[in-house]
Amino acid sequence: MATIVKTPAGTWKAVIRKTGWPTNAKTFRTKRDAEDWSRRTEDEMVRGVYIQRSGSERMTLEMALKRYLNDITPTKKPTTQRGETSKAKKLTEHLGKYSLAALSAEIIANYRDKRLNEKGRTGTTSNNTVRLELALLSHLFTVAIQEWGLGLTFNPVLNIRKPSPGEGRNRRLSPDEERRLLAAVNKHSNPMLGWIVGIALETGMRSAEISTLRGPMVDLERRIVKLVDTKNDGQRTVPLSRRATELFKAAMANPARPGDCHLVFFGEPGKDGIRRPYAFTKIWGILIKELGLSDFRFHDLRHEAVSRLVEAGLSDQEVSAISGHKSMQMLKRYTHLRSEDLVKKIDKIKQRNLRKV
Repeated sequence: MATIVKTPAGTWKAVIRKTGWPTNAKTFRTKRDAEDWSRRTEDEMVRGVYIQRSGSERMTLEMALKRYLNDITPTKKPTTQRGETSKAKKLTEHLGKYSLAALSAEIIANYRDKRLNEKGRTGTTSNNTVRLELALLSHLFTVAIQEWGLGLTFNPVLNIRKPSPGEGRNRRLSPDEERRLLAAVNKHSNPMLGWIVGIALETGMRSAEISTLRGPMVDLERRIVKLVDTKNDGQRTVPLSRRATELFKAAMANPARPGDCHLVFFGEPGKDGIRRPYAFTKIWGILIKELGLSDFRFHDLRHEAVSRLVEAGLSDQEVSAISGHKSMQMLKRYTHLRSEDLVKKIDKIKQRNLRKV
């Protein structure tokens, strides 16, 4: 039988002591609420279905996200860590004061709709951004259920519709844009910026893959780069075109590189004396804005490079081996062929067939 007492603050405290169960206590504004809770809880204990929910009721989403970022996020790749920190800020801003127990599918669905209509510097929030935020929230609930022992019984994110990923970006460089872009980065005071942009355009490697390259990974004689830690947690070998080989030769012969630094593209030493990869994101953003290409992202260089490989006649399997895409569906998002190039190819095929006749 529960013990119900009035507290000095005027509230009612219910305490349940039952053999085989830990002591459980909860405070309510009215005696009626305390009695109702006590009856329900004791009934669940008798039937063997009682779950201690106080942990999920006390822990807000803001507290849970801080724990997740401290315990789970550090086990992931640096780029993923930065992304999760950014997504956690938005989730905290909108839902941080809710307890985990109070977060229902309806509340999360409202968050989804509000975020999709939220305007930022570049327009409304994209479907993919919201989808990834919900993915982080969903994994947090999974970890909380399986590892944190908070008394949660289900993941409410699983009960709502997720925004579709969308069609993906289709931003290609025009010949004039490419000429102006390469001229600008090659004129920059640090030659590494020009080498990095040129290599991205030639190989389709990701920004993080290029910036973290170390000397032993680049084989100029065989004209290949061996990537050992990619976004998809796999290794791959990237063949180098003649132009890419020339760019790597220039980068490897950089006279400014300290003798004890193995990074191909290196930055200044930090406060701890350690050199980290060259951070070019800020200067890239400034140059792009000055060139009037504010809608062009560094990752679009990968899109351009992969599309050119397809246009050059390589098969999907050959392109995926170079780019590292695990599925043909993902690869198709990057292979938007120029209509004018397809027209030329159709004309060549027809002319070849006419000659045979």
